[in-house]
Amino acid sequence: MTPGDVQETVAMALTTLRENKLRSGLTILGIVIGVMTVISSVVNGLNESVEGLVQSLGSNVLFVFRFPVFGQRPTTEMLTRKQLTYDDAQAMRELPHVVAVSPALQFTDNSAPGRSGTTSIKGGGNKMQSTILTGNTPDEKDVTDLNMREGRFFTQTDQDRAARVAVLGYDTANQLFPGQSAIGKEVEATGMLFTVVGVLEKQKSAFGGGANPQDNQAYFPISTFHYMHPEQLDYWISLKYDDPKNLPLVQDELTELLRRRRKVHNEAPDNFAIFGTDTLTRLWNNITSGLFLLLFSLSSVALLVGGVGVMNIMLVSVTERTREIGIRKAIGATKKTILAQFTLEAITLCAVGGLIGVSIGSAIGFGLHFVFPSIVSPLWVIVGFVSACSIGLIFGIYPAWKAANLDPIEALRYE
Repeated sequence: MTPGDVQETVAMALTTLRENKLRSGLTILGIVIGVMTVISSVVNGLNESVEGLVQSLGSNVLFVFRFPVFGQRPTTEMLTRKQLTYDDAQAMRELPHVVAVSPALQFTDNSAPGRSGTTSIKGGGNKMQSTILTGNTPDEKDVTDLNMREGRFFTQTDQDRAARVAVLGYDTANQLFPGQSAIGKEVEATGMLFTVVGVLEKQKSAFGGGANPQDNQAYFPISTFHYMHPEQLDYWISLKYDDPKNLPLVQDELTELLRRRRKVHNEAPDNFAIFGTDTLTRLWNNITSGLFLLLFSLSSVALLVGGVGVMNIMLVSVTERTREIGIRKAIGATKKTILAQFTLEAITLCAVGGLIGVSIGSAIGFGLHFVFPSIVSPLWVIVGFVSACSIGLIFGIYPAWKAANLDPIEALRYE
């Protein structure tokens, strides 16, 4: 076909769309839904956001707890394991590649083991609900790279004398002391008064839209936390080591140390868990791979339904235009010309559906950006549009072949 023939065929296809709006709209609905599902997917945006969060935690950070907390439900045996101790954390400091260690305690709900509990905190005549209370050592700031908005983190001196000082999360400080500095102010938690010595910057979150629970925290020296909640003894230990390439060595040394301190027999499995930021990445990838397969399946089904609709409407079109096909053949149109014409019409029909799907999907993706960190990927826009055109090619071939093989004499007699 010449460029002029292509232009004429596309114009005829668009004219058919305009003249049969309802029929054409229903025909390409599946194409629109399939492409829209691909484009508006938030998986890519969430992946980048989670990757950013994991990188912010550091590639040379390990976490130690008495059982795994990611990817599986704790068994009864895990829940009854001996808890890690402050002395375990102190012993980890002696390992050759360890830079900093921070044992932490957190107020937990005794009715739900392993889950964080929250409480209210008061200050400046205001009250903040659902605040997480955490006891840490001064090393916490270095291990997790906490950034201070104002003031300071508590010091070893504060810990040694169990000083009644607190460091507030970003949202906690803003709620209790709106429009003013929280430094030097007093807050009340668990019936005790504490002086605020620092306020943290906002922490990274994997999911946008709404408050980050990690910004509604109050940090206390670990010794002070013991006075507040002496019943809390389940330590979560975070440690930073010198170089990411030393990860296997650090894990081996850490495992040997804890097995010895916890008196684990040689043939017995570990009664503790060591995991790093890569564990979070693997868990998230497992989740999103399943979500991606689901979205891919839904898109494929929608495109398949759309393709069947396109084939059906093109067969109807061939039947309605049988006499026109006969006339075109009578004046010299070849099978190849007729085949190309109807195939191009099917592709044009699906391309229009693809453009509508891209437009709606992009609008949804940009709209979701205010709720989730969604990203409209140019790659998936191209994939969606090309898929729509491919559906037109695949499902338009048979109607086009049928049109091309009509007998011109019988076609001319068709009423």
